[in-house]
Order: sequence, then structure tokens, then C-alpha cells
Amino acid sequence: MEQTNSAGLAALLAQTDTLGKALLVLLLLMSLATWSLIVTKALSNWIERRRSERFVASFWQAPSLSALESHLESAQAADAFSRLTQQALSAARHHQRSGAARALESPAAAEFLTRAMRRAIDEDTARLESGLTVLASVGSTAPFVGLLGTVWGVYHALVSIGLSGQGTLDKVAGPVGEALIMTALGLAVAIPAVLAYNGFVRANRLTLARLDAFAHDVYALLTVGVQAAEPRAVVVPMTPATKGA
Repeated sequence: MEQTNSAGLAALLAQTDTLGKALLVLLLLMSLATWSLIVTKALSNWIERRRSERFVASFWQAPSLSALESHLESAQAADAFSRLTQQALSAARHHQRSGAARALESPAAAEFLTRAMRRAIDEDTARLESGLTVLASVGSTAPFVGLLGTVWGVYHALVSIGLSGQGTLDKVAGPVGEALIMTALGLAVAIPAVLAYNGFVRANRLTLARLDAFAHDVYALLTVGVQAAEPRAVVVPMTPATKGA
């Protein structure tokens, strides 16, 4: 009865050595990092999705590029879509200030605009992927950390049983079962990390696909003067020399 009552995590902590306790602390830190990233990234992604939806709606409702620029100046670019638009408008204005008459119709200017938008997309891609390396690392290594703790615990349990000279099942099952707790803890840490990683990767892929499609619309708006994704939208010319719809 005393052996049964002592079984469990408390007995494992009492019987394990420095390496076993270090592995337990490592699993605890992995779990804390995983859940911290899950909560913070889920919250930030939800907030940014709401902001991007509001900005895209205001983008299509803007009567002119000047009104859109004023909106971006008054409200900080707090989402990927507004940052992309801000970078594109800055690139367009840069070529307008260069003095070229048909700035955005030249191949060099169009390439400069494309590079500016691509740079904005790359920056947001890196920002969206921040923290995913930690989740992937935890998901792939936590089971092995737990397995190492189990192997180490079983080794010490068998050594103790051998020294005591009592190799009956009731003497072996308790220590070995306690050592197997480490494997369960490793899986408990790894499974949420893997699920969160897959969920965030899918969400990022959908966001980047929408951002890439939006970039094509912004490019068409600045080079041709037509809001390509909105057939009912009015023509918003970039310059007097820009082509009409």
C-alpha cells in the first residue's frame, strides 16, 4: 500500500537525480514557451485579421488615392494590407517626384513598384512566421526529451532493484511506471506544439495568398488606374497621364 501511494510524479521527483530533474525543468520550459506563443500569436492574428478587413473595406471605398493616403497618414499601418499599400504609394510618389512624365508606365518604374510591394510582403511573411521555429522545435524534440527521461529513470530503477535483490513484479512495476511518466509528459508538451504549428502555418498561407491577390489589385490601381477587383469601383487616376480603364 505504501508503494502504491508513493507512485506518481511526486515519487519520480523524489527518486530522480539531477539529470532527471533537469529534463523535467526543460519540458516545463518547453510547455510554457509553447502555450505563451499559442496565446499571443492567436490573439495577434485575430486582431490583425480584424484590422485588415476594415482597411480593405476602406480601401475599396476610398474616392481617390489622395483620400487613401490621408487615411494611411492619420491611422498607423497596423496590418499587412495597409503596410503593403503604404509601401506601394511611397514607391509611386518617389517616381512622381523624380520628374518622369509617365513614371509608372515605364518598365523600370513598374519593376521598382513591384520590388517595393514584394519587400513589404517578405517583411510581413517573416513577421507572420516568427515563433513558428520554436513550435516546430518543441514538437519535434519534446518526445525525445521525455523518452530520454524515461530511459534514464528505468536505468536507475533497475539498478536500485538489482542492488536490493528484490526483482518481483510489485517491486519493478512501480519504479518503471514512474519513469514512463516522462514519456507521457514529453507527448503532452509536443502534441499542442505540433497542432499549433500546423494551424498557424495554414493561417499564414491563407493570409499571404490574400495579400498577394491584394498586391495585384494595388499594382493595377497604381499603374493602370483601375481597381481590378471591384468592377463597380470608380477609376482613380494616379496622374493626369495615366491610362483610363
